[in-house]
Amino acid sequence: MILAGLLIPCHSWGQSDGDNPMPDNPNDGKDVPHHKKKLPAPVYPKAVGYLSFIIPTATLQNNKVTYNFTNNTKIGFPVGVNIFYTATFGFSLEFTPTIKTVTLSGSSSMSDFLFDPGVMFRFKHGFTIIPRLAFETSGRYGVTPVFNEVYLRTKAVNYFVAMSLPVRWGEDDGVMETGSIGLNVQFGFIFN
Repeated sequence: MILAGLLIPCHSWGQSDGDNPMPDNPNDGKDVPHHKKKLPAPVYPKAVGYLSFIIPTATLQNNKVTYNFTNNTKIGFPVGVNIFYTATFGFSLEFTPTIKTVTLSGSSSMSDFLFDPGVMFRFKHGFTIIPRLAFETSGRYGVTPVFNEVYLRTKAVNYFVAMSLPVRWGEDDGVMETGSIGLNVQFGFIFN
């Protein structure tokens, strides 16, 4: 019991302020319980980093839908920086290396590197729309609208899920391709 008491931080006790765990007069307004204290207003601009992984689920090209996990599997690992200028607007820089595994041979390699900058339009309840530009090392380029939702907030990180619709044109490894549109699902966390 003593060990547990030493390991629990002082601020985790509901009414404790560290030095005076029980205020003399709870109605005097000076000793506000920790869980009722107002958080300070954020200062802008504010920069935060994030890590995630993205799974392309399907791609429509030449009137044909190709699904991930059939002939090959692609998984991307986006990392980025979000710069918030206000509570509702910001800018995001994202870098995504993608690993491709061929199902039949079992071989895997880094297939692409994507630079994906965009502006952020933030709404209530953690919902964000991010229209991104897209530049791939394979030769493709385009736009990627992203719909992002924070589903869990903690003191250290915010966990999010996102859906994106990548639209691409141009060459793919030297071969001219027709335009395509895909559907991706992304999971990750933002450092606070």
